[in-house]
Amino acid sequence: MRIGDRVSGDTSAASRATHGSSTSTESSSDAPGDSFLARSRATVLAYVALTKPRVIELLLVATIPVMLQADRGHVDIALIAATLLGGWLGAGSANTLNMVADADIDQKMKRTARRPLARHAVSTRSALVFGIVLWIGSFGVLWWAANLLSALLVTATIAFYVGVYTMILKRRTWQNVVWGGAAGCMPTLVGWAAVTGTIGWQPIVLFLVIFFWTPPHTWALAMRYKEDYRAAGVPMLPVIATEERVTRQMLFYTWATVISSLVLVLATSWIYGAVAVLAGAWFASRVHKLYKETRAGAEVAPLKIFLQSNEYLAILFCGLAIDAVVNLPLITSYF
Repeated sequence: MRIGDRVSGDTSAASRATHGSSTSTESSSDAPGDSFLARSRATVLAYVALTKPRVIELLLVATIPVMLQADRGHVDIALIAATLLGGWLGAGSANTLNMVADADIDQKMKRTARRPLARHAVSTRSALVFGIVLWIGSFGVLWWAANLLSALLVTATIAFYVGVYTMILKRRTWQNVVWGGAAGCMPTLVGWAAVTGTIGWQPIVLFLVIFFWTPPHTWALAMRYKEDYRAAGVPMLPVIATEERVTRQMLFYTWATVISSLVLVLATSWIYGAVAVLAGAWFASRVHKLYKETRAGAEVAPLKIFLQSNEYLAILFCGLAIDAVVNLPLITSYF
């Protein structure tokens, strides 16, 4: 109960105003500190969001198993940790610079309207500087902890993702994610190079796995948000083609993914072989089902394919990691 209420039930307007003013003054004394902390937290979260943390999960899924496969039977935790740090900084740089270049279309899409630059939580200049600093940090960490080749590969990834995919392909052709997806495949080469200092046939096979996996993965999401892409003027395949054509293309790339994954069986044991066959059959069957549903004119749920594609890739690369650590005899040794 307030003091004014105890003195009289008929409190004057002046008394209430005076009391309200006093309360407001007392509250405002704490406001500057609270406001500073809130602004600082919001700024930090905005810079973290620039790096697209969830997208960087692909880095972890791809890099660690490749490094383990490059040195089967051994686990160099220090090198893996340093490579992941360098790779994380590089991916964060690429994603930040991507947002700088895409700030105009991010404002037009509901899915991306809350990104830091789209809502002006971070200035374009600050984001550009942040992206460059992350790239320098990535290059330095990888060169110091691993070798120059891995550092150069990350630099090439950033340049390709921002300069080729974001600034050229994305707004000009429906094949944007087909060729632009090569940037997301680079962790396989970086991880292998960090361990061996070279690039062999195995990381190239894994590069192709992710390369072929990217279109069905991305188009499934684009089917769900095609109106967003249409509003932004981005010619994603689901925007310019029928659902039947989109899912037919998804089916082609899915089978290319599965077949590519089976090539690596030549350098692994039965563990990876079994995982690749079972996971591949599971993923391909789901995309086949989507294709049949669209041909029949049924209502489809493409977002399920998007989520399942993530699960497929995680299962496949986890199987490779287990296979490499256990280091059983290679399948080819039985022939």
